[in-house]
Amino acid sequence: MTCRIAFVIFPSFQQLDLAGPMAVFELARLARPGSYDWRIVASVPPMVRSSAGVAWPVTGLPRRLDGLHLVMVIGGDGVDAACRDARLVAWLQRAARSGARIASICSGSLLLAAAGLLDDRTATTHWSRGRQFEADYPAVRLQPDRIYVREPAVRRRQWPELWTSAGMTAGIDLCLALLAHDHGEELARQAARQLVVERRRPGGQSQFSPLLDLQRPDGRFVTLLDAVRADLRQPHGVEDLAARACMSPRHFARCFRAETGATPAQAVERLRVEAARAALEGGASSVLRVAQDCGFGGTERMRRAFVRLLGRPPAAFRPAA
Repeated sequence: MTCRIAFVIFPSFQQLDLAGPMAVFELARLARPGSYDWRIVASVPPMVRSSAGVAWPVTGLPRRLDGLHLVMVIGGDGVDAACRDARLVAWLQRAARSGARIASICSGSLLLAAAGLLDDRTATTHWSRGRQFEADYPAVRLQPDRIYVREPAVRRRQWPELWTSAGMTAGIDLCLALLAHDHGEELARQAARQLVVERRRPGGQSQFSPLLDLQRPDGRFVTLLDAVRADLRQPHGVEDLAARACMSPRHFARCFRAETGATPAQAVERLRVEAARAALEGGASSVLRVAQDCGFGGTERMRRAFVRLLGRPPAAFRPAA
Protein backbone atom coordinates (compact mmCIF):
# COMPACT_ATOMS: atom_id res chain seq x y z
CA MET A 1 0.00 0.00 0.00
CA THR A 2 1.21 3.48 -0.83
CA CYS A 3 1.86 5.72 2.16
CA ARG A 4 0.45 9.14 1.28
CA ILE A 5 2.23 12.00 3.00
CA ALA A 6 1.26 15.63 3.51
CA PHE A 7 4.25 17.88 4.18
CA VAL A 8 2.88 20.90 6.04
CA ILE A 9 4.76 24.15 5.57
CA PHE A 10 4.17 27.79 6.48
CA PRO A 11 5.82 31.14 5.64
CA SER A 12 9.50 31.25 6.68
CA PHE A 13 9.78 27.46 6.94
CA GLN A 14 13.25 25.88 6.84
CA GLN A 15 13.96 24.32 3.45
CA LEU A 16 16.33 21.64 4.77
CA ASP A 17 13.58 20.43 7.12
CA LEU A 18 11.55 19.65 4.01
CA ALA A 19 14.23 18.61 1.52
CA GLY A 20 15.94 16.07 3.81
CA PRO A 21 12.81 14.03 4.63
CA MET A 22 11.59 14.31 1.05
CA ALA A 23 14.89 12.88 -0.20
CA VAL A 24 14.53 9.84 2.09
CA PHE A 25 11.07 9.03 0.74
CA GLU A 26 12.17 9.77 -2.84
CA LEU A 27 14.96 7.19 -2.58
CA ALA A 28 12.55 4.69 -1.04
CA ARG A 29 10.12 5.22 -3.92
CA LEU A 30 12.88 4.76 -6.50
CA ALA A 31 13.91 1.48 -4.88
CA ARG A 32 10.36 0.33 -4.27
CA PRO A 33 7.91 2.03 -6.65
CA GLY A 34 4.59 2.92 -5.08
CA SER A 35 5.88 2.89 -1.52
CA TYR A 36 5.37 6.61 -0.90
CA ASP A 37 3.60 9.55 -2.46
CA TRP A 38 3.38 13.10 -1.14
CA ARG A 39 2.20 16.62 -1.57
CA ILE A 40 3.20 19.88 0.05
CA VAL A 41 0.32 21.68 1.72
CA ALA A 42 -0.23 24.97 3.51
CA SER A 43 -3.11 27.01 4.83
CA VAL A 44 -2.53 29.76 2.23
CA PRO A 45 -1.76 28.40 -1.27
CA PRO A 46 -0.47 28.57 -3.99
CA MET A 47 3.06 29.67 -2.96
CA VAL A 48 4.86 29.73 0.39
CA ARG A 49 8.20 31.49 0.84
CA SER A 50 10.91 29.76 2.87
CA SER A 51 13.21 31.52 5.33
CA ALA A 52 15.83 31.51 2.53
CA GLY A 53 13.48 33.54 0.34
CA VAL A 54 12.63 30.75 -2.13
CA ALA A 55 8.93 30.34 -2.87
CA TRP A 56 7.56 26.79 -3.01
CA PRO A 57 4.34 25.77 -4.77
CA VAL A 58 1.77 24.22 -2.44
CA THR A 59 -1.81 23.02 -2.42
CA GLY A 60 -4.34 23.94 0.22
CA LEU A 61 -5.01 21.87 3.33
CA PRO A 62 -6.95 18.85 2.10
CA ARG A 63 -10.56 18.61 3.22
CA ARG A 64 -10.68 14.84 2.83
CA LEU A 65 -8.34 13.06 5.22
CA ASP A 66 -9.35 9.43 4.79
CA GLY A 67 -6.62 8.81 2.18
CA LEU A 68 -3.85 10.46 4.20
CA HIS A 69 -1.44 8.23 6.12
CA LEU A 70 1.27 10.59 7.40
CA VAL A 71 1.20 14.30 8.22
CA MET A 72 4.67 15.78 8.62
CA VAL A 73 4.96 19.34 9.96
CA ILE A 74 8.10 21.13 8.86
CA GLY A 75 9.91 23.55 11.19
CA GLY A 76 11.47 26.95 10.76
CA ASP A 77 11.56 30.53 12.00
CA GLY A 78 7.93 31.06 11.04
CA VAL A 79 6.63 28.44 13.45
CA ASP A 80 5.60 31.00 16.09
CA ALA A 81 3.25 32.72 13.64
CA ALA A 82 2.04 29.32 12.41
CA CYS A 83 1.07 28.40 15.98
CA ARG A 84 -1.40 31.32 15.85
CA ASP A 85 -2.93 30.14 12.57
CA ALA A 86 -6.28 28.89 13.87
CA ARG A 87 -7.17 27.25 10.56
CA LEU A 88 -3.94 25.27 10.44
CA VAL A 89 -4.18 24.24 14.10
CA ALA A 90 -7.77 23.02 13.62
CA TRP A 91 -6.76 21.06 10.52
CA LEU A 92 -3.95 19.31 12.42
CA GLN A 93 -6.44 18.34 15.11
CA ARG A 94 -8.73 16.87 12.44
CA ALA A 95 -5.80 15.01 10.88
CA ALA A 96 -4.91 13.49 14.25
CA ARG A 97 -8.49 12.31 14.75
CA SER A 98 -8.50 10.76 11.28
CA GLY A 99 -5.98 8.13 12.35
CA ALA A 100 -3.07 9.42 10.28
CA ARG A 101 0.39 9.26 11.79
CA ILE A 102 1.64 12.68 12.84
CA ALA A 103 5.28 13.77 12.67
CA SER A 104 7.30 16.95 13.02
CA ILE A 105 10.73 18.06 11.95
CA CYS A 106 12.80 20.36 14.18
CA SER A 107 10.72 23.21 15.66
CA GLY A 108 7.62 21.94 13.88
CA SER A 109 6.86 20.15 17.14
CA LEU A 110 5.81 23.53 18.57
CA LEU A 111 2.93 23.56 16.11
CA LEU A 112 1.87 20.08 17.19
CA ALA A 113 2.02 21.24 20.81
CA ALA A 114 -0.06 24.31 19.97
CA ALA A 115 -2.68 21.96 18.56
CA GLY A 116 -2.70 19.99 21.82
CA LEU A 117 -1.45 16.85 20.12
CA LEU A 118 1.54 16.41 22.42
CA ASP A 119 -0.18 16.85 25.79
CA ASP A 120 0.82 14.09 28.22
CA ARG A 121 3.12 12.62 25.60
CA THR A 122 6.87 12.53 25.08
CA ALA A 123 8.42 14.70 22.37
CA THR A 124 11.60 16.49 21.35
CA THR A 125 12.46 19.65 19.46
CA HIS A 126 15.46 21.66 18.35
CA TRP A 127 17.76 22.44 21.30
CA SER A 128 17.38 26.21 20.80
CA ARG A 129 13.61 25.97 21.35
CA GLY A 130 13.76 23.85 24.49
CA ARG A 131 13.17 26.57 27.06
CA GLN A 132 10.39 28.18 25.03
CA PHE A 133 8.75 24.77 24.61
CA GLU A 134 8.86 23.93 28.31
CA ALA A 135 7.48 27.35 29.26
CA ASP A 136 4.66 27.40 26.70
CA TYR A 137 3.66 23.73 26.79
CA PRO A 138 4.29 22.30 30.26
CA ALA A 139 1.89 19.40 29.63
CA VAL A 140 4.34 17.88 27.16
CA ARG A 141 7.06 15.53 28.44
CA LEU A 142 9.88 17.23 26.55
CA GLN A 143 13.14 15.33 26.06
CA PRO A 144 15.37 18.02 24.53
CA ASP A 145 18.46 15.82 24.19
CA ARG A 146 16.78 13.23 21.95
CA ILE A 147 17.36 13.15 18.19
CA TYR A 148 13.86 11.80 17.61
CA VAL A 149 11.06 10.32 19.65
CA ARG A 150 8.38 7.88 18.59
CA GLU A 151 5.18 7.67 20.60
CA PRO A 152 2.92 4.73 19.64
CA ALA A 153 -0.77 5.21 19.04
CA VAL A 154 -3.14 4.84 21.98
CA ARG A 155 -6.44 3.87 20.39
CA ARG A 156 -8.52 3.89 23.54
CA ARG A 157 -7.65 7.57 23.99
CA GLN A 158 -7.74 8.34 20.26
CA TRP A 159 -4.10 9.39 20.33
CA PRO A 160 -2.31 9.01 16.98
CA GLU A 161 1.16 7.61 16.48
CA LEU A 162 3.56 10.53 16.91
CA TRP A 163 7.10 11.10 15.70
CA THR A 164 9.06 14.23 16.63
CA SER A 165 12.63 15.11 15.72
CA ALA A 166 15.25 17.59 16.81
CA GLY A 167 17.45 19.73 14.56
CA MET A 168 17.33 19.81 10.78
CA THR A 169 19.42 16.75 9.93
CA ALA A 170 17.69 14.80 12.71
CA GLY A 171 14.67 14.88 10.42
CA ILE A 172 16.58 12.55 8.13
CA ASP A 173 17.21 10.20 11.07
CA LEU A 174 13.50 10.23 11.87
CA CYS A 175 12.51 9.48 8.27
CA LEU A 176 15.04 6.66 7.97
CA ALA A 177 13.52 5.18 11.13
CA LEU A 178 10.04 5.59 9.64
CA LEU A 179 11.23 3.89 6.46
CA ALA A 180 12.68 0.97 8.43
CA HIS A 181 9.42 0.72 10.38
CA ASP A 182 7.36 0.65 7.19
CA HIS A 183 9.53 -1.41 4.82
CA GLY A 184 12.36 -2.98 6.74
CA GLU A 185 15.92 -2.26 7.71
CA GLU A 186 17.48 -3.11 4.37
CA LEU A 187 15.59 -0.42 2.47
CA ALA A 188 16.48 2.12 5.16
CA ARG A 189 20.16 1.17 4.85
CA GLN A 190 20.00 1.58 1.07
CA ALA A 191 18.55 5.07 1.44
CA ALA A 192 21.16 6.01 4.04
CA ARG A 193 23.97 4.87 1.75
CA GLN A 194 22.60 6.99 -1.08
CA LEU A 195 22.42 10.02 1.24
CA VAL A 196 25.89 9.27 2.67
CA VAL A 197 24.60 9.43 6.24
CA GLU A 198 24.63 7.05 9.17
CA ARG A 199 21.68 4.72 9.08
CA ARG A 200 21.29 4.38 12.80
CA ARG A 201 22.01 7.31 15.01
CA PRO A 202 19.88 6.08 17.91
CA GLY A 203 16.80 8.16 18.67
CA GLY A 204 18.02 8.43 22.23
CA GLN A 205 21.35 9.89 21.17
CA SER A 206 21.99 13.43 22.28
CA GLN A 207 21.68 16.28 19.82
CA PHE A 208 25.36 16.95 19.25
CA SER A 209 25.22 20.37 20.93
CA PRO A 210 25.23 19.58 24.66
CA LEU A 211 26.68 22.95 25.63
CA LEU A 212 25.11 25.38 23.19
CA ASP A 213 22.08 26.15 25.34
CA LEU A 214 23.83 25.83 28.68
CA GLN A 215 24.48 29.48 29.26
CA ARG A 216 23.32 32.88 28.06
CA PRO A 217 25.98 35.48 27.29
CA ASP A 218 24.51 37.71 29.99
CA GLY A 219 23.76 34.91 32.47
CA ARG A 220 24.91 35.07 36.05
CA PHE A 221 26.83 31.77 35.83
CA VAL A 222 28.95 32.54 32.74
CA THR A 223 32.12 33.23 34.75
CA LEU A 224 31.57 30.18 36.93
CA LEU A 225 31.14 27.85 33.94
CA ASP A 226 34.23 29.31 32.29
CA ALA A 227 36.19 28.58 35.48
CA VAL A 228 34.92 24.99 35.54
CA ARG A 229 35.85 24.52 31.89
CA ALA A 230 39.34 25.84 32.54
CA ASP A 231 40.06 23.25 35.27
CA LEU A 232 38.03 20.11 34.70
CA ARG A 233 40.27 17.94 36.88
CA GLN A 234 38.68 19.37 40.04
CA PRO A 235 35.58 17.64 41.54
CA HIS A 236 33.29 20.69 41.09
CA GLY A 237 30.64 19.45 43.51
CA VAL A 238 27.53 21.52 44.10
CA GLU A 239 28.77 22.78 47.48
CA ASP A 240 32.01 24.05 45.94
CA LEU A 241 30.22 25.69 43.02
CA ALA A 242 27.68 27.28 45.34
CA ALA A 243 30.45 28.70 47.53
CA ARG A 244 32.14 30.22 44.51
CA ALA A 245 28.82 31.77 43.50
CA CYS A 246 28.34 33.06 47.09
CA MET A 247 25.03 31.19 47.43
CA SER A 248 23.68 28.39 49.58
CA PRO A 249 23.81 24.98 47.84
CA ARG A 250 20.02 24.65 47.66
CA HIS A 251 19.45 28.17 46.34
CA PHE A 252 22.34 27.81 43.90
CA ALA A 253 21.05 24.50 42.52
CA ARG A 254 17.57 25.95 42.04
CA CYS A 255 18.80 29.13 40.33
CA PHE A 256 21.33 27.25 38.20
CA ARG A 257 18.72 24.85 36.82
CA ALA A 258 16.27 27.69 36.17
CA GLU A 259 18.87 29.53 34.10
CA THR A 260 20.67 26.70 32.30
CA GLY A 261 18.05 23.95 32.16
CA ALA A 262 20.51 21.51 33.75
CA THR A 263 21.55 20.54 37.26
CA PRO A 264 25.09 21.56 38.28
CA ALA A 265 26.22 17.93 38.01
CA GLN A 266 24.74 17.60 34.52
CA ALA A 267 26.42 20.83 33.44
CA VAL A 268 29.84 19.71 34.69
CA GLU A 269 29.43 16.37 32.94
CA ARG A 270 28.52 18.11 29.69
CA LEU A 271 31.57 20.35 29.92
CA ARG A 272 33.76 17.31 30.51
CA VAL A 273 32.25 15.38 27.61
CA GLU A 274 32.64 18.32 25.25
CA ALA A 275 36.28 18.83 26.22
CA ALA A 276 37.02 15.10 25.95
CA ARG A 277 35.33 14.85 22.57
CA ALA A 278 37.35 17.79 21.25
CA ALA A 279 40.58 16.18 22.51
CA LEU A 280 39.75 12.84 20.91
CA GLU A 281 38.74 14.41 17.60
CA GLY A 282 41.97 16.40 17.72
CA GLY A 283 44.00 13.19 17.73
CA ALA A 284 44.84 12.71 21.44
CA SER A 285 46.96 9.58 21.69
CA SER A 286 45.77 8.32 25.06
CA VAL A 287 42.13 7.81 25.99
CA LEU A 288 43.15 7.36 29.63
CA ARG A 289 45.00 10.70 29.61
CA VAL A 290 41.95 12.42 28.15
CA ALA A 291 39.72 10.88 30.81
CA GLN A 292 42.05 12.10 33.56
CA ASP A 293 42.56 15.59 32.11
CA CYS A 294 38.81 16.07 31.73
CA GLY A 295 38.00 15.01 35.27
CA PHE A 296 36.47 11.59 34.65
CA GLY A 297 39.18 9.81 36.60
CA GLY A 298 38.98 6.69 34.46
CA THR A 299 37.98 5.52 31.00
CA GLU A 300 34.87 3.58 32.10
CA ARG A 301 33.26 6.61 33.69
CA MET A 302 34.03 8.62 30.56
CA ARG A 303 32.60 5.90 28.34
CA ARG A 304 29.30 5.88 30.26
CA ALA A 305 29.04 9.67 30.02
CA PHE A 306 29.70 9.61 26.26
CA VAL A 307 27.09 6.94 25.64
CA ARG A 308 24.56 8.79 27.78
CA LEU A 309 25.10 12.20 26.17
CA LEU A 310 26.36 11.44 22.68
CA GLY A 311 25.05 7.95 22.04
CA ARG A 312 28.48 6.60 21.11
CA PRO A 313 31.62 5.57 23.05
CA PRO A 314 34.77 7.71 23.06
CA ALA A 315 36.48 5.48 20.50
CA ALA A 316 33.92 6.55 17.89
CA PHE A 317 35.28 10.10 17.99
CA ARG A 318 38.90 9.25 17.32
CA PRO A 319 40.12 10.03 13.78
CA ALA A 320 40.39 7.08 11.45
CA ALA A 321 43.91 5.76 11.12
